[in-house]
Amino acid sequence: MWPYLLPGETSALWNLSIFSRWLDRRQISRAWGGGRSPYIVGRTRPHSVPLWVTCACLVPGVTSLRMPEPGKKPVSAFSKKPRSVEVAAGSPAVFEVETERAGVKVRWQRGGSDIGASSKYGLATEGTRHTLTVREVGPADQGSYAVIAGSSKVKFDLKVTEAEKAEPVLAPTPAPAEATGTPGETLAPAAELGESAPSPEGSSSAARNDPTPGAPDDPIGLFVMRPQDGEVTVGGSITFSARVAGASLLKPPVVKWFKGKWVDLSSKVGQHLQLHDSYDRASKVYLFELHITDAQPAFTGGYRCEVSTKDKFDCSNFNLTVHEAVGTGDLDLLSSFRRTSLAGGGRRISDSHEDAGILDFSSLLKKSSSFRTPRDSKLEAPAEEDVWEILRQAPPSEYERIAFQYGVTDLRGMLKRLKGMRRDEKKSTAFQKKLEPAYQVSKGHKIRLTVELADPDAEVKWLKNGQEIQMSGRCGLGWGGGLRWRWGPPQPCLLSLSTCVSLTHCGSQPHLSGPNFPSSCSCRSSPSLLLSRAHFLPSGTLQWPLLFHSKYIFESIGAKRTLTISQCSLADDAAYQCVVGGEKCSTELFVKEPPVLITRPLEDQLVMVGQRVEFECEVSEEGAQVKWLKDGVELTREETFKYRFKKDGRRHRLIINEATLEDTGHYALRTSGGQALAELIVQEKKLEVYQSIADLTVGAKDQAVFKCEVSDENVRGVWLKNGKELVPDSRIKVSHIGRVHKLTIDDVTPADEADYSFVPEGFACNLSAKLHFMEVKIDFVPRQEPPKIHLDCPGRIPDTIVVVAGNKLRLDVPISGDPAPTVIWQKAITQGNKSPARPAPDAPEDAGDSDEWVFDKKLLCETEGRVRVETTKDRSIFTVEGAEKEDEGVYTVTVKNPVGEDRVNLTVKVIDVPDAPAAPKVSNVGEDSCTVQWEPPAYDGGQPVLGYILERKKKKSYRWMRLNFDLIQELSHEARRMIEGVVYEMRVYAVNAIGMSRPSPASQPFMPIGPPSEPTHLAVEDVSDTTVSLKWRPPERVGAGGLDGYSVEYCPEGGSEWVAALRGLTEHTSILVKDLPTGARLLFRVRAHNMAGPGAPVTTTEPVTVQEILQRPRLQLPRHLRQTIQKKVREPVNLLIPFQGKPRPQVTWTKEGQPLAGEEVSVRNSPTDTILFIRAARRAHSGTYQVTVRIENMEDKATLVLQVVDKPSPPQDLRVTEAWGLNVALEWKPPQDDGNTELWGYTVQKADKKTMEWFTVLEHYRRTHCVVPELIIGNGYYFRVFSQNMVGSSDTAATTKEPVFIPRPGITYEPPDYKALDFSEAPSFTQPLVNRSVIAGYTTMLCCAVRGSPKPKISWFKNGLDLGEDARFRMFSKQGVLTLEIRKPCPFDGGIYVCRATNLQGEAQCECRLEVRASRRLGGHNDMASSSAVPQ
Repeated sequence: MWPYLLPGETSALWNLSIFSRWLDRRQISRAWGGGRSPYIVGRTRPHSVPLWVTCACLVPGVTSLRMPEPGKKPVSAFSKKPRSVEVAAGSPAVFEVETERAGVKVRWQRGGSDIGASSKYGLATEGTRHTLTVREVGPADQGSYAVIAGSSKVKFDLKVTEAEKAEPVLAPTPAPAEATGTPGETLAPAAELGESAPSPEGSSSAARNDPTPGAPDDPIGLFVMRPQDGEVTVGGSITFSARVAGASLLKPPVVKWFKGKWVDLSSKVGQHLQLHDSYDRASKVYLFELHITDAQPAFTGGYRCEVSTKDKFDCSNFNLTVHEAVGTGDLDLLSSFRRTSLAGGGRRISDSHEDAGILDFSSLLKKSSSFRTPRDSKLEAPAEEDVWEILRQAPPSEYERIAFQYGVTDLRGMLKRLKGMRRDEKKSTAFQKKLEPAYQVSKGHKIRLTVELADPDAEVKWLKNGQEIQMSGRCGLGWGGGLRWRWGPPQPCLLSLSTCVSLTHCGSQPHLSGPNFPSSCSCRSSPSLLLSRAHFLPSGTLQWPLLFHSKYIFESIGAKRTLTISQCSLADDAAYQCVVGGEKCSTELFVKEPPVLITRPLEDQLVMVGQRVEFECEVSEEGAQVKWLKDGVELTREETFKYRFKKDGRRHRLIINEATLEDTGHYALRTSGGQALAELIVQEKKLEVYQSIADLTVGAKDQAVFKCEVSDENVRGVWLKNGKELVPDSRIKVSHIGRVHKLTIDDVTPADEADYSFVPEGFACNLSAKLHFMEVKIDFVPRQEPPKIHLDCPGRIPDTIVVVAGNKLRLDVPISGDPAPTVIWQKAITQGNKSPARPAPDAPEDAGDSDEWVFDKKLLCETEGRVRVETTKDRSIFTVEGAEKEDEGVYTVTVKNPVGEDRVNLTVKVIDVPDAPAAPKVSNVGEDSCTVQWEPPAYDGGQPVLGYILERKKKKSYRWMRLNFDLIQELSHEARRMIEGVVYEMRVYAVNAIGMSRPSPASQPFMPIGPPSEPTHLAVEDVSDTTVSLKWRPPERVGAGGLDGYSVEYCPEGGSEWVAALRGLTEHTSILVKDLPTGARLLFRVRAHNMAGPGAPVTTTEPVTVQEILQRPRLQLPRHLRQTIQKKVREPVNLLIPFQGKPRPQVTWTKEGQPLAGEEVSVRNSPTDTILFIRAARRAHSGTYQVTVRIENMEDKATLVLQVVDKPSPPQDLRVTEAWGLNVALEWKPPQDDGNTELWGYTVQKADKKTMEWFTVLEHYRRTHCVVPELIIGNGYYFRVFSQNMVGSSDTAATTKEPVFIPRPGITYEPPDYKALDFSEAPSFTQPLVNRSVIAGYTTMLCCAVRGSPKPKISWFKNGLDLGEDARFRMFSKQGVLTLEIRKPCPFDGGIYVCRATNLQGEAQCECRLEVRASRRLGGHNDMASSSAVPQ
């Protein structure tokens, strides 16, 4: 891209990028010379235009330049996708697919069900190539198929035709020429184009709308019918049509029309151009039309139609020729560029009307003569303009527009020529201060755009993206001589006011209010202020400073014009311009969005395969941009639409229609202010039985009901009797309500006794129960027959009757006896165990034929209610509606008559779901797992517990997620797949044959926290005879538990017992292990600890021998110590010298060969360095120092030179050797002490004897004699000299003892004697007071001027009264000018004012008359008469 740029053109190229804003602010992002291009449709900000788009526009003549496509991470797992095919019946169909890498698991589906290898389907895999073969295709095989790899899913169709119409087809591989398309879509046949003919009215069509039958298919591309070349006469109309196949498109295609290379006609819709589109659902063909009306010669040229889909692109070029009409005169080309806007059905209207109606700018440069149509006979052809002069005066941002307008195609050459032309900078005549280049504001805040005008009365227009910002259509104000008020129809009314007024909007009409305008508003609503406080113009009319709008506020103060934008939103992010006359200034406004926060997080979900999954999250701002991620990878809308993203205000949803096992993972929603995380677990689909069917025992003519409950309410099933399907009839009924399935058998007969089963469809499950028929034996007995109970248990052994809690219990007992016996039902209830109940003591022997029911040892006679007894002549029925646990026990049935009695015990057992277990306990909490333990329920419901179901949830969530579908048999379970750092709770259900218990209370909250990983880079830093120094780096993963510290252990080589090297933990990443046995070989390991416990250890790779290593001593003298070390007196000296050597060497310091002496010099030694320290250096500390390190007979030495310097002493014997004219010669001797360093020179100063102020004459002077010139005649001088070195100047100086006088040669001055003068003078007024007449309320001053010596005393009087004590009067006197200030006088302040001046020589005074006039009141016609306080 960059080799096409010329040197120095970078700034011009960047400015040219603003062309995208001029061209309706759309990005021009198309490919050059073939290939496919990414199309970006819609508005974009000017600063977001890609730079490569701008650079492409600057390459003249290049038609095959390929622009780099922005990198996009592939989201599909397929490198080659299958295509839909059409085969004949009886022939095989083969589909091929290639994946990105080998080893990927590929699944084939039809109608949502997986396809396996069989006699019908053949599956083959070879590397990355996968094949599906459908053998002997028939009409039943026609339909939609799909192939799945990972999270990618591609659908394709198989169409079956009759054998004589089609041949077996293998899905073709796309040819290289079809690079613009993507496999997987079938193109509809193309239709042949018809020829166009001009219409009688002068309009013609470039292509026929109806395709010719039997036309050949378009071998490539998306077009069914391409637009053809056309011809039209001036003023006529023409239509170009393009048809696009839509049978294989998931979304409507994007079609663009261009003229020339880059002029997008969608932004030029207007009077002469309309775009239409339609869709034929029968043929599934899209029709796109370009309709040009009132054709002009400028419309002649090449056009292009581009169509693109998600993965395909095609274009077609065609030409338009406009023939000139017969006539005379010139054609006004500007008539075709009028800005118009048409809106109609099916038309595309430009977003911006700035360039509406413009088709081609290059026509303005054509010099060929043209003819004028009769309707344009009054217009004249535009005069020729100098294009280069226009370009030279235009800013670089306008180069693109001018080039298009005047037909300049060689942009590169244009820039090169403009670079050589010198441009005259012109100062703006309309603006004193322009807008800033750019403004930035946060969303929801307001921004002020201010300019200063050269002419305060100039008219100002504000533009946004080229469109003028208008006031509301209901109310507007114009700037002029007065107030122009428009309300409803535009009927201006000029009001000339003389006071401050306000315009308010109340209800349905505006109102003027003010001192002279009483409120005439009669509505009850509170008025809202629209305009307030006008400015008065000299003509007496008023001008409003503010124009209010719902969004914008226009303000005018003097020469300043301000546009205030309130409540900024993203729609306000645009380019703004301020236009004054023919000049304008531009700026960019950037609206910054605040960070989007998550107000409601995601929830974990547990679903079955094939179920719908919906994640929902709520953010802080509506319409915010978010990203969905799965396991850290961003999710996008694939062509299979596996993921669907929905926005509803602040709510964002991710929807997976049919969940698969591959969808299991962690899903996250990421915003600019954070992210929300949730887990999705997809389980294989299983059926859970909540309540199984139970065995029944019924008698003849009774009703038998089998009921079961399963987990899925959509599951259907089949009832079997002895293994054969049961057919419902009038007596046998099957029902399915929700999750409950029932089989009801009325009027049971002995033939109904059998094994009944319920088999759910699609599941390997079978629920069985048995129906027992209770036979009734009736024997003939004569009269006076003793009572007898006819049951199957004549031995009086209690039978156990089992009933499910909540079901109906009915005990039907046949009886006989003559006379009819009395039936007594009793229930024996004992504390702690069950035993047959005994008759109640107060029960009567003969109760007639009534029913007697003893419950809880109380005789009851209940024939209605939940527990009731019904007795007939030959049977007694005991019924319990909705059996409960309290109904369990031994029931005794006693029948009595005068002949005798009979008794039978019946044991009833009520079974139910278990009680809820106690709250589970959580232990062994790890990084993503824990162990959950619980106790069995206190009551198992009368049936053994089959297992348990475990659930978990986040602490702040309300959604419980099931962890197992297979029942857990043990009393503990290890839960996994939890998120570290998130607080969870657990609960458990108990399950028996009846169903599932209530949930247990939630466990104590816990947080999965894993131990940290092992530390890294463990290394041995140093070893001695008894110590080992170790260092390491922190672990790579710390986890949510943080890091508490490290533990260090060691173990002898070959041993297994590790010994702690220190008590507790250390927070440092290094340690010195002490007290180790000398010579031992030890292994060391380090662990990182946190609240979850210790992490994995890191161990030294080789054993470490605890033994000092002999190392030769060596001094490492720093570079700055190898030269002379200079220190000032009283400065500290700190010399640090590192050294090496093992064992620790002995360090010795000496000075000049002698050991160091004195307390001022101290030496500090460490194992690795030695320090010579002097707190305050003195001159005596200067010298040569030597340091020696020694180990046994090995040593190393280093020498240091220390020089302590100080200020020098003053020079000696300063004297004046000669004085002549204006010069003096000085001489001195060097100082006695140079401060232990080289002298840098001397400073010579002089001082006048009168002032004794010293001035430097010479500085850094190195000689010991000098001449001081340019002295003043008649003055005496002292001289002094300082000595100076690197420390500074000497504290004292050598000074001459006597002054040196500079005499005037041969002249003696004798001063004359003068007589003292008397300047005393009596006061006199040089400017007297004058009479004045003032207006009341305005501060007044009375002025006069006086002279006199000594300074006279001033006094002011009014009518003879002294004004010195009156606070309303202020007196000023400055250089003889006297002023009396009267603050806001009233008519009573009028009178005679006197100013009096007095000194020792006399006094003088002057007076004036002050008249105070009353001010004229507003609205009154008579002025108040002036008044004076002067007595008459």
